[in-house]
Amino acid sequence: MVSLSSLCLFFLLVSTLHAQDRGDGANGGRKQATAVLVEDGAIRVDGRLDEETWRRAPAITDFVQKEPIEGAAPTERMEVLFVYSESALYVGARMYSREPSAIQAPMSRRDNVDTQMEHIFVSLDTFLDRRTAYTFGVTATGVRLDRFHRQDDEQTADAGFDPVWEARTSIDEKGWTAELWIPFSQLRFNDRAEQVWGLNVRRFTPTLEEQDDWVLVPRTDQAWASRFGDLRGISGIRPMRRLELVPFLVGSTTRSAQRAAQNPFDKGYNLASRVGLDMKMGLGPNLTLQTTANPDFGQVEADPAEVNLTAIPTRFAEKRPFFTEDSQLLNFTNTFFYSRRIGMKPSGAASGDFVDYPPATTILGATKLTGRIRPRTSLGVLAAVTNEESARVFNGRSPGITEVRVAPRATYGLARIQQEFGQLGSTASFMGVGVHRSLDADDPLASLLSRGAFAVGGDVLLRFKGGEYELRSTSGTSFVTGEPRAIERIQRSSTHYAQRPDKDYARLDPTLTSLSGFSTQNSFRRISGRHWLWGLSTKIDSPHFEPNDFGIIMAADGIEPRGNIRYRETQPGRLLRNYSIGMTAASEWDFGGNRQVVQLEPAVDLTWSNFWTTAVLVRTNLRTTDNKLTRGGPLMGTPGKWHSKVTLGNRATAQTRWSGAVEAGGDGDGGMTRRGDATFSFRPSPQWQLSMTPSYERLIYTQQYVTTLGGGRPGTFGNRYVFAEIERSTFATQFRMNYTFKPDVNLDVYAEPFAASGRYYDYGELWAPGSRQRLTFGTLGTFLQRQPDGSLLVSTGDATFALANGDFNVRSFRSNVVLRWEWRPGSTLYLVWQQDRQAQDPVGTRVSLGDMFSSLTAPGTNIVLIKMSFWLPVL
Repeated sequence: MVSLSSLCLFFLLVSTLHAQDRGDGANGGRKQATAVLVEDGAIRVDGRLDEETWRRAPAITDFVQKEPIEGAAPTERMEVLFVYSESALYVGARMYSREPSAIQAPMSRRDNVDTQMEHIFVSLDTFLDRRTAYTFGVTATGVRLDRFHRQDDEQTADAGFDPVWEARTSIDEKGWTAELWIPFSQLRFNDRAEQVWGLNVRRFTPTLEEQDDWVLVPRTDQAWASRFGDLRGISGIRPMRRLELVPFLVGSTTRSAQRAAQNPFDKGYNLASRVGLDMKMGLGPNLTLQTTANPDFGQVEADPAEVNLTAIPTRFAEKRPFFTEDSQLLNFTNTFFYSRRIGMKPSGAASGDFVDYPPATTILGATKLTGRIRPRTSLGVLAAVTNEESARVFNGRSPGITEVRVAPRATYGLARIQQEFGQLGSTASFMGVGVHRSLDADDPLASLLSRGAFAVGGDVLLRFKGGEYELRSTSGTSFVTGEPRAIERIQRSSTHYAQRPDKDYARLDPTLTSLSGFSTQNSFRRISGRHWLWGLSTKIDSPHFEPNDFGIIMAADGIEPRGNIRYRETQPGRLLRNYSIGMTAASEWDFGGNRQVVQLEPAVDLTWSNFWTTAVLVRTNLRTTDNKLTRGGPLMGTPGKWHSKVTLGNRATAQTRWSGAVEAGGDGDGGMTRRGDATFSFRPSPQWQLSMTPSYERLIYTQQYVTTLGGGRPGTFGNRYVFAEIERSTFATQFRMNYTFKPDVNLDVYAEPFAASGRYYDYGELWAPGSRQRLTFGTLGTFLQRQPDGSLLVSTGDATFALANGDFNVRSFRSNVVLRWEWRPGSTLYLVWQQDRQAQDPVGTRVSLGDMFSSLTAPGTNIVLIKMSFWLPVL
């Protein structure tokens, strides 16, 4: 709490500093480009540069190589010109080529621009804050890309930025040309009579492995907008009041292959439709309000299949467009805000002969406000409301269909303000986030869910010595309130396990109606430099820190120091273009002083002279204890472990690309890991892109938790903590296909057949707290007998009990087929076909490659969906 108070005080002090305006002073020796005023309609965006206006605009031509020879002159010439009207900025570019027929620019969908494609990027720092930048790019065949850099790092960008703009290209005997139309309504900038914007331009030519920049950021530096030149000459424009409406219509049908005749909820097919509205509105010159009502994300790719046998849930990436855009401004760490909590699957119980359970909570609406309230002060606000949900239940023994409430109505809110200060773009921010659920004290869901939760936190980033060093501190505190049973459930969850019988601090208290804790992360790093880079960090989560109602944390109760050092060489030699050798060391203790992790990880990364890459990693974990293996029981010992991984890949610019990795590991108790995966990507023609990522994993895990039973020995606190060894095998392959009819019409196919098996054996119970030894059933006077249904009957002394059969053989197939047509700027038609097939058998037979492909015939559901949106620029 002291750290958080200090952070808040520092933020308040920083916020009172006068933000120095760097927008119209001397350019400090920076490169300059000039834009020329033209009439609206003077430029027809067709990619040909044949208007007289382009001949009057001064061109920038002084580009320099970053790759392959840093600082050398470009192999091919390039000219870039800028003109503007009252409503838009136009960029014209001529990229010369000695062999136009050899220009490598396969087609793809929007934003899927990679190093296989010759392209040009134009980056604009419209606030001239030397920290943030918009990037607009286009390939030689007209595929567009847009990004927003919220910090001074070219490798970090917001891919959710999706403005309405246009670009066209043309290939001729001299090379290729491009025209970009960027409406001022899609940009934020300060209200000044004369605009001065930061500018950088990049061309990438894959056939030459060459990257040419107007302003070079050396390989050894981590920077971006702070090094830009200036774009001058734009005057007389004002930040536009903008109001954009995007209504959409959705119709879908769902067909199930396994329909029970008695199931009243499944007619073999289900029809559904919905109408929604997205709105984007400018508030003042620098703020944007976005609202979505009754949103639909049916076109979003499904999560990959998995079999998770741990107590810790998997964190899947956010893919919904409304939540990905401006996500960096809304959050400084996923710990405090994980947007997939909004609209997640309900958690209430519903049982019956047939249950129609909602797959997600309905988002009634969401609103966010992002932008700047002062030249160096950024703001992000988000609010969302999810509806209450009910499951429909049918029991053959009783007439009629009943409804069981499984989720209450919930309101989410978040606000973050960030202040920039200093010449190096240091920042400080403060954030508050919370959720409130409509729950009465006698509501059955009140014993399952918290009534309210919130957190406040702050983040400070200080840069030193020209950005070579940075100090970051992030701290926050959480508070959760609810009925005693709900708070007890949180204490018993895998995040806390407060019920551990050997725990002498932060113990389970079933009378609590609230819970509070804190988290702090601090790091000091050298991020730029010729050879040596290093970092020191520490992360502390108190035992009662609980952000999981709106954020995500896998485990509280930890003190984790970490350090790393890396030597790198970025100057090409005879054999290697670059390489790095590093070491990372990490440890972790809980607040009781029990050591949880001691880890060493040396790593080597190589880029060969032919642009192939190799990476080698070795990880060693020493023997420690684990406070989560027994799922709320006492500490359990863990053996020493080792893990190694070797990765090899060919040139990233090759038309046919491949990479592969092999992994091997083991532990002191006979555990074993073997894994192999590869990625193959090739283009049979410029319009096609095909890829596949097969993987196989086989492991033997010696400490797989099974269950906790009563009647145990006093040494294990009267309980039996039952474990087994498990042999697991997994086959999976991700197939992707993209066919581009033209830059705005694309067909994307994603398919993942999956098969996994697990065989449990050598069952036993923990012998003593803190150890990893077990009393194996069937030895030392105990008896073990498998029953016809696969379960196990165990006799130990006077006790006899049964263990359920945990063996499994799972086959799954998930696919998305999406036809996307941007039929006019900002308006899109989606045709979607989704499949979700699954079969499971209670046998531990090891799966084969054939099992993976047999998943295509497993029973499941088919969903066909059509969605059409209409972009309406009202203002």
